[in-house]
Amino acid sequence: MHVLFIIDPLPSLSAYKDSSVAMMRAFLARGHRVSVTLQSDLYIAHSRVRTRSQAVSIAADADLRAPAWWSHPEPAIEQELNVFDAVIMRKDPPFDMEYAYSTHLLSFAQEQGAKVFNSGAAIRNHPEKLAITEFPEFTPPTLVTRDMARLRAFHQEYKDVIVKPLDGMGGMGIFRLQDPEPNLGAILETLTDNGTQTIMAQRYIPEIVKGDKRILIIDGEPVPYALARIPLAGETRGNLAAGGRGVAQPLSEHDWHIARTLGPVLAGRGLLLIGLDVIGDYVTEINVTSPTCFVEITEQTGFDVAQRFAEAVEKATERT
Repeated sequence: MHVLFIIDPLPSLSAYKDSSVAMMRAFLARGHRVSVTLQSDLYIAHSRVRTRSQAVSIAADADLRAPAWWSHPEPAIEQELNVFDAVIMRKDPPFDMEYAYSTHLLSFAQEQGAKVFNSGAAIRNHPEKLAITEFPEFTPPTLVTRDMARLRAFHQEYKDVIVKPLDGMGGMGIFRLQDPEPNLGAILETLTDNGTQTIMAQRYIPEIVKGDKRILIIDGEPVPYALARIPLAGETRGNLAAGGRGVAQPLSEHDWHIARTLGPVLAGRGLLLIGLDVIGDYVTEINVTSPTCFVEITEQTGFDVAQRFAEAVEKATERT
């Protein structure tokens, strides 16, 4: 099987902890061929979706902290996406218009026979923060708006809320607003760009001190361990990029319930890989662009998440 990864530039990756690198190594270990391409190299010519890609090799004993942890055994070539057995979309957010255009190209490629995971339409139709509103039984009180009066009223009702931009990642732009909050107006004006940008407000969930759990779902089935990202003392955000500490732990009974309820629904829409963010009993985000935490869970539990993902892709290509 020949697998194409649409990914960020390889030198920019922290390979020793990067989930996409773990995926590539899993495919290589299973005897598959792996190539990489950039989002900027996707294009349409003569109504066909094509890209410039290059095969990549990673030695089994490669030093993933070294600058050159990979090699290119062959020169780059240009070809249609449908010649690959699987196309894995792993370009990191932000989800800007260029990202949106890429999902359209991936949808066109699927119409031409390409097998894309996660599918272009599924990524495009499931914005990671907004997608939770489809499942109110699993979400905290939530408001999505750019209207200052509504945001102030929400804060007044719940007293302790989280506000965040809809296109952020890694904890970027997240604020906790308690009562009283002397900077309420300034924070809301900044996040909404003076009422021109829609944001999300959620009731604060005190269980964040126990961790913001990342629950991975692969082909509708939950990985049995979550990574609880525990905030630094005095910090609201548990994101690893914001200094959170990752602790792998077995899924709780309620975690299983959430994952087994949402997993099959979302998998049926073309989402082979999902990363649920769960605080306490509540889902706060549904990550579909490039869910992470593979390496941390594998190293702490011995459960090889990347191998599970590779197996799922193999099966998915056989049935599509």
